[in-house]
Amino acid sequence: MPAYLFDVPEKKKCRVIIDSDTACEADDPFAIAYALLSPKLIVRGIVAEHFAQPGSMEKSMTAARKLVSAMGLDMPVYAGQDGPEDPAVSEGVSLIIREALRDDPHPLYVLCMGALTNMARAIREQPEISSRLTVVTIGGHPYEEEEIPWKEFNFGNDPAAANFVLQSDAPVWQVPSNVYGSIRVGIAELQERVRPCGPGGRYLFDQLAEYNASPAADWNMGESWSLGDSPSVAAVLNPRCGKVSLQKVREVREDTSYGIGIPGVREILVYREMDSRYLLEDFFAKLRFSAQE
Repeated sequence: MPAYLFDVPEKKKCRVIIDSDTACEADDPFAIAYALLSPKLIVRGIVAEHFAQPGSMEKSMTAARKLVSAMGLDMPVYAGQDGPEDPAVSEGVSLIIREALRDDPHPLYVLCMGALTNMARAIREQPEISSRLTVVTIGGHPYEEEEIPWKEFNFGNDPAAANFVLQSDAPVWQVPSNVYGSIRVGIAELQERVRPCGPGGRYLFDQLAEYNASPAADWNMGESWSLGDSPSVAAVLNPRCGKVSLQKVREVREDTSYGIGIPGVREILVYREMDSRYLLEDFFAKLRFSAQE
């Protein structure tokens, strides 16, 4: 942890588990680094999430371990479920359950930066954990759109898990596609402000530049990126970093459009806007301080 010239009082700290499909594209490592460098967050571990491809969970686990190693940190990375049909209970799901049941005054947040497969499995195995954690999910489209522009990646990789978690008793904070897509930054700025920041910064930039040049990034515009998983971190650091409202839970269809509201089902907290200036500048400063240790 960088030597900050400020302290976060113990009573204001939070426990965090990061659930990430780290290998699916280039922004997950930035969000993980942001969480690991934030003194308010007591990160208990990183859980690998699949992204609906064979071997994708293992790829995510490897990518997360490469990042942690590049940052010179000692942070455990756990295997998650291989996919929605995996019959075994993974070590990552066991971590979520164990941490939720722990007698600890620090509130627990699970930052879901991909599909909700691991989170759904944890609640299915131990329903009582629903009242002992908050799920912060990057996924889904805004509720105001009548026609969706594309199948949303995270919810689309396991719509059944998304529905299960959204309809569970666990508090949910949702960051939909229009909000996570608003955390835009130029790749030239990342070269200037991230790559010089030690081995960790160099790793973050280089893996993004490599991915940007690959056929897998044909959907991207070319010299900009959206650090779309980082709002999950910013929301826990400062829940007032964006505009929020309550939203009645609606069914997530297979194409990730929404069905009508579900009678008797509760409301969740949805971010309608996010302060990208706060988020990006906070991350850049923390990364820079980490390189000055």
